[in-house]
Amino acid sequence: MARYKFKSVFADKIQNYINDKNSAGYNGANFRQNLISFDRFCTEQEIKEPVFTTYHASKWLEQRATESHTTHYSRINASKHFLKYLSIKGYDVYVVRDIKYKGTDFQPHIYTDTEVKNYFLAVDSHYSIINRKDAIQYPVLFRILYCCGTRINETLGIRKKDVDLDKGIILLNETKNDKQRYVVMGDDLLGLVNEYADKCFYLLNDDDYIFTNANGGRLDEKAIYEKHREFLFQAGIPYLGDGNGPRIHDWRHHMAVYSFKQMTDSGLDMYVTLPILSTYLGHKTIFATEKYVRLTLQLFPYIEEKFHLMVDRIFGSIVKEGDSNEID
Repeated sequence: MARYKFKSVFADKIQNYINDKNSAGYNGANFRQNLISFDRFCTEQEIKEPVFTTYHASKWLEQRATESHTTHYSRINASKHFLKYLSIKGYDVYVVRDIKYKGTDFQPHIYTDTEVKNYFLAVDSHYSIINRKDAIQYPVLFRILYCCGTRINETLGIRKKDVDLDKGIILLNETKNDKQRYVVMGDDLLGLVNEYADKCFYLLNDDDYIFTNANGGRLDEKAIYEKHREFLFQAGIPYLGDGNGPRIHDWRHHMAVYSFKQMTDSGLDMYVTLPILSTYLGHKTIFATEKYVRLTLQLFPYIEEKFHLMVDRIFGSIVKEGDSNEID
């Protein structure tokens, strides 16, 4: 995948900022990643001059509906340092205020076997007169979320050229960390994707998204969230709302927990399972995978008895009880 290119009016200034950080001995790649969202925002707001007003700042400070406190905190505080840099350089920019970090004791929803069965009965029976393709694409889309633990944006960003039916793998390009990775499909999922490809891939160009709306464009995340709540209702799974789920992102948690359980049940040592799971999920380090490990230990006491000392040795007391962060 071609590396993201900054496109906003601040593009060259962002690159200069990154270069300055590199020269000062910092890892410029981290600053680059944090400013991609800012660059996209400035482009969407059609900012034509290198000016960042209080109006722009107020829009940028808003927490997005699908954004966790952790992501919101990271996004705003990273851009604040860049805006300070611009202000020192003499540009007319409003430097956004600090966002106070909010810890959370949120626990993702891990589905029971019955809930999984009922949820996918609802998915498989769905039919839409607005977009008849939904009847064949939703069973595939939601099973990729369930089986592969992909984030929703990564899943909706899959293009025809990213799907290798011969090798049974999918290349994810539109990832959170702007880093390509592969996910492997099991036999059942691969069979379903093959059936889906037979029905509609011949209509697509290589660069076309495989999941589309009625107009042939990329499916919108908001539409998928709405369908998710509809499927929960049909499956008899209470939706708590207000960020308490079950969220569509909880399918990622569900996959991670059961993958870790399956690997440890098969006899694999934790030192082997951790890097496998961390890499598959697209985490930068195994420390980002810690929450999934501890969640698995909570749900399955026999695994906790076997591995809790090892977990403490690997991760130490990075996260104290009652001070857990959003799981990614």
